[in-house]
Amino acid sequence: MFGIGPATKIYIAVDAIDMRKGFDGLHGLVRDQLGQDPLSGHLFLFTNKTKTRLKALVWDGSGLWVCAKRLEKGRFGWPETKGARSVTLRSEELAMLVNGLDWKQTQQRNWYRRSA
Repeated sequence: MFGIGPATKIYIAVDAIDMRKGFDGLHGLVRDQLGQDPLSGHLFLFTNKTKTRLKALVWDGSGLWVCAKRLEKGRFGWPETKGARSVTLRSEELAMLVNGLDWKQTQQRNWYRRSA
């Protein structure tokens, strides 16, 4: 499996995608639309229009992983931004997003955190 360390960035694609995309389609979206390197080791998340499904793309050093989750009820709390194609999250926010918590209503305390 892949691990998310402190140097791993988590990018969320704001726009919905066609969830039929696989390795090559998601690789192209990361490279062309998000302007990132898909082989960087960072995690990239995508959702569909109804925000009931998500896909993750990550490079582990020897190959690409594509993971998917489908909700039976409810929707993912996906960020909405004006003009930005992606948003970065911390691993804690990713855990909240995937587990159904509303990470947008949380507040980070002012304490020291070294950025990667």
